[in-house]
Amino acid sequence: MELLRMDGIGKSFGGGPVLENVNWDLRSGEVHVLAGENGAGKTTLIKILAGVHAQYGGEIKLEGRKVRFRSPHDAARRGISAIHQDTSLVLSMNVVDNIFLGREIASRGRGMDFGAERRKSRELLGWLGLDLPLTVSLGEFPVSVRQMVEIAKALVYEARILIMDEPTSSLNETETAKLFEIVRSLRDRGCAVVFISHRMDEIYRVADRITVLRDGRNAGTAEAADLPPDRLVSRMVGRDLDQQYPVRASGKGKPLFKVRDFSVPDFSGLKTWVVEGADFDLHEGEIVGLAGLQGSGKSELFRGLFGAFGPVARGRVELDGTPFVPRSPADSIRRGLALMTNDRKESGLVSGLSVTRNISLASLPSFSPGGWIRKSSEKAAAERDVRAFDIRVRSVDQDVGTLSGGNQQKVVFAKWIETRPKVLLLDEPTIGVDVGAKHEIYRMMNRWTSEGKGLLVISSELPELLAMSDRILVMHRGRILSAIDRADATQERVVRAAMGKEGNA
Repeated sequence: MELLRMDGIGKSFGGGPVLENVNWDLRSGEVHVLAGENGAGKTTLIKILAGVHAQYGGEIKLEGRKVRFRSPHDAARRGISAIHQDTSLVLSMNVVDNIFLGREIASRGRGMDFGAERRKSRELLGWLGLDLPLTVSLGEFPVSVRQMVEIAKALVYEARILIMDEPTSSLNETETAKLFEIVRSLRDRGCAVVFISHRMDEIYRVADRITVLRDGRNAGTAEAADLPPDRLVSRMVGRDLDQQYPVRASGKGKPLFKVRDFSVPDFSGLKTWVVEGADFDLHEGEIVGLAGLQGSGKSELFRGLFGAFGPVARGRVELDGTPFVPRSPADSIRRGLALMTNDRKESGLVSGLSVTRNISLASLPSFSPGGWIRKSSEKAAAERDVRAFDIRVRSVDQDVGTLSGGNQQKVVFAKWIETRPKVLLLDEPTIGVDVGAKHEIYRMMNRWTSEGKGLLVISSELPELLAMSDRILVMHRGRILSAIDRADATQERVVRAAMGKEGNA
């Protein structure tokens, strides 16, 4: 049964159309995937539906009645809840206060019923498979837990329509499987779920129907069973990709980065080391993948090597044949090491600053001899990078926060390439990026290795890791347990090693 219809939807920003005459419908009890490249208009469309954007062209009908939501609260009262990519959480507030922020339960008097909020929080989190201390500040928890709290927040209202924009971007496989159980349960109760994901395997695990947006227009809707992945990709990008992972001549030059008995302290105090005794080499022209379950120490290893914790790590490191002590990010950058983190919004970009200023952030000394920024050189570099990385912008002076996720990710790449690195530590380099942009990123990675750079790559997408890596190091509880050559690597073997069931490192 048709629950909602959007007809002739149009929306522009700064004079440029983002959506043009989009027609789309949603049925009760279905999971409807919105697919498309970054910048195709998916997020804008759901923000209109969720009441974030109140000014737009066209009309919305809910159960046959014309509606126009003036705010997210207005949409929520009509049974529409959303989990956006940009979370609405306040990290300094505790779990309960975040779940009920803006939707507090009032007591019979004039105050709030804190007991009822705690009971409801436990119920929602229990349904999500979480048992959390409710009075602890949310900032004390990892990103994956925060994402589940965001989902609990959306479920406070008994939604008839639940919108999920990249809900698994910070979840591991176990948490993702649990989320999909919840999605199916909601669907079986008659709830309509709007799901956005750039991961092909996820799309086909949950979708009943798929609608593709391309360049702000509806490029077609089909039953998931009638739209195989290759046709979906072609419809998304408007062309056939020759292959998902471009072929790369596997090169292995001289040793570029040597790590011996490297350990990183556990600042939580739960144990002595969060990374212990890491040993590996990275050669010129090589891509080494890093796999492991959530909490295995992958990201902590990268940050320790980059000096993000200060000179507290233990062990020996050589960079391009010279002893290297990770003291600080600034020192690492000077020595030719770059770290692309897994959260571009929190630690990769500065929203509110221009594309130009974000690209130059990590390499400011080269643009400011004598302490004064040479704006003409800075802008010329940004324009060069925009062309090289095919970043879709109206101007390099544009606020980086207004770009699509894929274009923001390319800005982060450009920022680090401007530092002229020898070794790149890439933590989830394609997170939240569409299939077309991923293809471009893979090509860039191949080009950098052909230039003699070495790449260490963390990815939660095993097919990506298997296809792009010359070797895969698998971490388990802070230790590298396995080093698997490309020819011997399979998903099953990597997963077993990640669970601590085999080791040869």
